[in-house]
Amino acid sequence: MIIMKSEATKEEIANVVKEIKKLGLKADVSQGEFRTVIGLVGDERKVDFSHFATLPGVKEAIPVESPYKLISREYGRRFNEEMGRRQIRAGNVSIGGDELVIIAGPCTIESKSQLFRIAEEVKKAGAHILRGGIFKPRSSVHSFQGLGANGREEAEQALRWLYEAGQRFEMPVVTEVRAEAQIDLVASYADIMQIGARNMYNQDLLASVARTGKPVLFKRHFGAGVDEFLSFAEYMAAEGNKDIILCERGILPVGKGKNYTRYTFDLSAIPAIQKETYLPVIADPSHATGRQDLIFNMSCAAVAAGACGLMIETHYDPSEALVDGMQMITPEELKEVITACRKIHELVAYKHKVKVISG
Repeated sequence: MIIMKSEATKEEIANVVKEIKKLGLKADVSQGEFRTVIGLVGDERKVDFSHFATLPGVKEAIPVESPYKLISREYGRRFNEEMGRRQIRAGNVSIGGDELVIIAGPCTIESKSQLFRIAEEVKKAGAHILRGGIFKPRSSVHSFQGLGANGREEAEQALRWLYEAGQRFEMPVVTEVRAEAQIDLVASYADIMQIGARNMYNQDLLASVARTGKPVLFKRHFGAGVDEFLSFAEYMAAEGNKDIILCERGILPVGKGKNYTRYTFDLSAIPAIQKETYLPVIADPSHATGRQDLIFNMSCAAVAAGACGLMIETHYDPSEALVDGMQMITPEELKEVITACRKIHELVAYKHKVKVISG
């Protein structure tokens, strides 16, 4: 990264960017309160950092070994010494701020009446953001694939319902994008674009979603290490979009014998990730456990571990749900989770006061 002097002019910054582009690289310009830092994006093997150090307005040029330097705390500290956690705005909600953010709603949108009833009830329970699946990645081709599988017309109708429910109950909305062909359609209605666990490694999808400029909820793949997770988040940051919400949703269980949960909820990854990056981290206990009777306990544990938000699948009657009813809780149970987790969040926030930066 290239650190500019505090008194560097716009012309000097532009000249450094020009020199970077001459090498076939991209420049990520971050302007903080005290200085400007320019990150190099691309293959840096041909970069002569000593040359950049001599350019007008440059304070120093430093090679960064991290594969996810643009979202690293080291990179952030260079342009703002007080950098804590990035605050990401979605509608009237800030993710990564002082308030614990709750995302709730059905796994899959089945009908307008189902969605609106759930939206109203999760709002009353204390949720901030409404979720609802339209394009569902399923293990079996014989399973319900979401309304989006029925063609563009039905997909857009479901997206319109989601948007209207968000407007009526004053909640921003999030839904998953499964393919590049869906991006423009989803971006027209959703406040937050979700990249699911199965698509964590899809570099083209990540870059295309990032270029919409919308906040991205990015889920960790169930077989990925923390370094891989952050390295692939870097693909979106490299497109100039750092409004990335990282989501821990469980990894593959280890060992033989009966599995008592769908995945292993890697709670230790939450504080570990927060030591590596300034991006906010939320948790998804629904997918991590696959069991509605464990949601309360694991939600509390995730917040105690430092998660700044939770994503919880909710349905007024989980037994009626077409998809994943066994891991959904009722709005009444959601309210109990939110009440308990807010108290835990207050204790954690008091113990570890986090400074927040705006996007």
